[in-house]
Amino acid sequence: MRFFIALEIPKENLAEFQAIQDSLHTLIPQAKLTALDKIHLTLAFIGEKQEELETKLVQIIHSSVEKIPPFEVTPAYIDGFPNIHHPEVLWVGVKGDIDKVLLIRESIKDGLESLRLPTDERRFVPHITVAKLNNNFRVDRNLEVKLEEIMVTQIEPIRISSIKLFQSIPQNGLHTHNTLAEIKLF
Repeated sequence: MRFFIALEIPKENLAEFQAIQDSLHTLIPQAKLTALDKIHLTLAFIGEKQEELETKLVQIIHSSVEKIPPFEVTPAYIDGFPNIHHPEVLWVGVKGDIDKVLLIRESIKDGLESLRLPTDERRFVPHITVAKLNNNFRVDRNLEVKLEEIMVTQIEPIRISSIKLFQSIPQNGLHTHNTLAEIKLF
């Protein structure tokens, strides 16, 4: 099974992401938009592992969120990987209770390391992928300003009340996401 752990974006926030993507599509028609039902903030990508690992992953998530109450993050800006000027991925960065996101992520990472599972050592930036581009795409200063303008309007905070363990299932060159477990924050 192909596992990942993420904060799912609640349905009540998806209309705002649809509006962001509509604006992106107007500015960059060739962008491949992330399907709304796949919008999430990844905390850890585990990859292809044996199905038996699911129970241990759920335990890691439980211990990682044990004393963390529900919290909010707010979409704040658009950026890109590897960078905004030559993006292969466009994403929305968040502000707000980032300390809780980082705390949960580090605790999950520690749990994965205790199972001797490889973890991503790159600097973690909490983000929500909204589009992908071919690797030849360039963002000039004019387009960068227009991307900044998309995020000028007030966007509602996203209430995070659970962490989910997902299975990513390949299907016709794409992936569907199946929720394996949802661990509530109290």
